[in-house]
Amino acid sequence: MAEQTSQGAAQVQVQERPVPKPLIALAWAWVIIPFGYGLWQLVLKIPALFGA
Repeated sequence: MAEQTSQGAAQVQVQERPVPKPLIALAWAWVIIPFGYGLWQLVLKIPALFGA
């Protein structure tokens, strides 16, 4: 379990590093490309569901 620290204890400051924009773009592409492909396959198969 976590212990409570006293009021006199030093506080640790954490500096957050910014995430590089190309990494953000890669992460979004990693999600959007397979999602888009799956959605496209669904659209192609919808007519078969309705007997067209």
